[in-house]
Amino acid sequence: MSTRLGKAFGFVVLSLGALIAAPATASAALPTCQHFYTGTIPDRPVSGGQAPGGTVGAVNVSNRLPAPSGIAGGLGADGKVTFTFNRVPGAVAYRAFRNGQALQWVSDWGQASFLVTDASPCNGAHYQVYAMSKEDNSPGSLGQISSSFRLNASNKLAAYSIPKGTQYSYRVSAYNDAGQTALGYLAGPGFCAVDARNIPWGTRFYVPGYGHCYAADIGSWIKDDIVDVWLPGTQADNWGIQRLTLVVE
Repeated sequence: MSTRLGKAFGFVVLSLGALIAAPATASAALPTCQHFYTGTIPDRPVSGGQAPGGTVGAVNVSNRLPAPSGIAGGLGADGKVTFTFNRVPGAVAYRAFRNGQALQWVSDWGQASFLVTDASPCNGAHYQVYAMSKEDNSPGSLGQISSSFRLNASNKLAAYSIPKGTQYSYRVSAYNDAGQTALGYLAGPGFCAVDARNIPWGTRFYVPGYGHCYAADIGSWIKDDIVDVWLPGTQADNWGIQRLTLVVE
């Protein structure tokens, strides 16, 4: 998990020059989704920096268990969001997430489907699930992340993705941490940390001067209009903090 950078300034989402609002939901009475880190985040103003030269290609994440299918549910009269999903052959367990934060662990004993409950939902939350071939978080044991599901105007969960071509004016920092990302991939070129309240895991986007990014990590300082790209060694320091226009692919 990336632990570098990230103070909020508010973000702008543009598509073909027009402002894009978040999809309307019927959950306005729910509280605003908060970032998971409650500590003080230092101010990180744009400093400019140096691109590494060359661009990173798109990473291949298909060699994992498939994402669970059949996700369906919604907001109940009790104020809880519940949803079910189908079994993935070969899985021994599953993890459900809200905005990149662990929501529930579900063991697989051969059930046909599984139930997840969010007792404290928030407005516009992204719900995602992955299957696990082992329960030890070892490299390669975490399956592919599902697409995001959000409450729609009928308070039912519906598949959600950021439209291709959407542009974000974001501050882009860089990190060189070793180890695994939050989604279980070895940190390296092409993997990025995002604020999963705004950019759900699994989103692909292009970063000028860097290349293609796959949202697979989070970080304590990665909040609001910050994206953290991975670069080796001193290249991460040389990158600095740049204000760039990201394009969803």
